This record gives sequence, structure tokens and C-alpha cells, in this order.
Amino acid sequence: MLAEILAPQVSAVEAFDDTLDAPLFPAEEALLGRAVEKRRREFTTTRSCARTALARLGIPPAPIMPGVRGAPQWPPGIVGSMTHCAGYRACAVAREQDIITIGVDAEPDDCLPDGVLDAIIATADERARVSALLSSAPGPSWDRLLFSAKESVYKAWFPLTRRWLDFGEAVVTIDPVAGTFTADMLVSGPVIDGSCLTGFTGRWLAGGGLVLTAIAVPRAPAPTLHGR
Repeated sequence: MLAEILAPQVSAVEAFDDTLDAPLFPAEEALLGRAVEKRRREFTTTRSCARTALARLGIPPAPIMPGVRGAPQWPPGIVGSMTHCAGYRACAVAREQDIITIGVDAEPDDCLPDGVLDAIIATADERARVSALLSSAPGPSWDRLLFSAKESVYKAWFPLTRRWLDFGEAVVTIDPVAGTFTADMLVSGPVIDGSCLTGFTGRWLAGGGLVLTAIAVPRAPAPTLHGR
């Protein structure tokens, strides 16, 4: 599913069942300590997906350790994102010469708990748009999709800035027909390839009881030099 909404330069691997016998590196094992079985299963399977995705890029196995705010630390020259929810684990990686940043998220296709959208996630304009979608457009749980899109925005934003991004600092607009979404940043972004980052464009997909969102920002092509 995930590969359907990502650029071809991105290596994406997903799992719908846990891989119980996937090996962990000692440093990863140490992170788990006395973690409960659920945490151990999702951690192990997600890293198994990550190592398979990296192998497709020719990257040998290595520990994938959490860095600042838990963001995964990828091998040099690699960008990526991981996600997991009930019944789903996935990872997407790419070479930074092709892709600037990646953010992916998976959520159960189910309405958010009462009050969460209003209190935490959405601006007034976003709430109005989600309300209109819920009442008029068939499809996934639009409020959950909004939440997932904002998670993907944060995962794409943080590696570029190393700054926290509040839910209210990115205004997301979902296109229910095209299967895309846009995020307009309300805070200043970094300069990338000579331009200031003002937002993201992503894609979404729903199926099998899940909603998936993904952002992969392509690297600008090098200018072509013409001879006289």
C-alpha cells in the first residue's frame, strides 16, 4: 500500500503481521529492556521493514537507533521515516541525493475520540473542512486522515529543522478526489535548494481498515549547462 503513494526513488516495505524472529542488534535490544510484548513486536517488525528497505538501496544492516525526540538515525546519505499501528508496520527510505525528506504515517481508519480534533489537532478552518467532508464525501474517517497527515508533516519537518512543530502550526487541506493533501506552514521553514520551505504536498490512501499518508520531497534537479 505505502509504495503506491510514494515516489519511485523511495524504497518502502510494510508488514501486516509481526516478524517474531527478526534479529536485533545489541544496541537495539538494550533499548527494549523490559518492554512489554506489544512494544517488542512493533519495534522488531518495524526495524525488520527498515533493514529490508535499506537493503534494496544497497545499504548493509546496522542498528537503527532513536535520536532527538525519537527520530530514527539513518545511515549517512539516507533519509527515511517509520510508522506502526495495530496490524501494520512500515518504513520508507531513500538516498538524500534524490529525496530531501520523508514522512509517513499509518492510522486505523476509525474516528478520533470525541474532543480530540477540536482540542488538539485542528484549526477552525480545518475543522470546518473536515466537518464538510464527514457530512458529504464518502471515504475514510476524515478526522483520522487529518491527524495522520499532520503526523507525516511533522516527520518530514523535524529532520530538516530539529524543531518541534505544533499541530496548529501547519494547516492541512485534504483533496478527497485526487488522494492528495497540502500543508501550509505557519512558521518559518529552512532554506532548501535555494528556496524557503513554506509547506508540503503529500498523498493519502485508505484500505484494509487503515489510512496512510506520505510525504517525500524530491531534490531539485541540477541546472543544465548549455555550451555556446
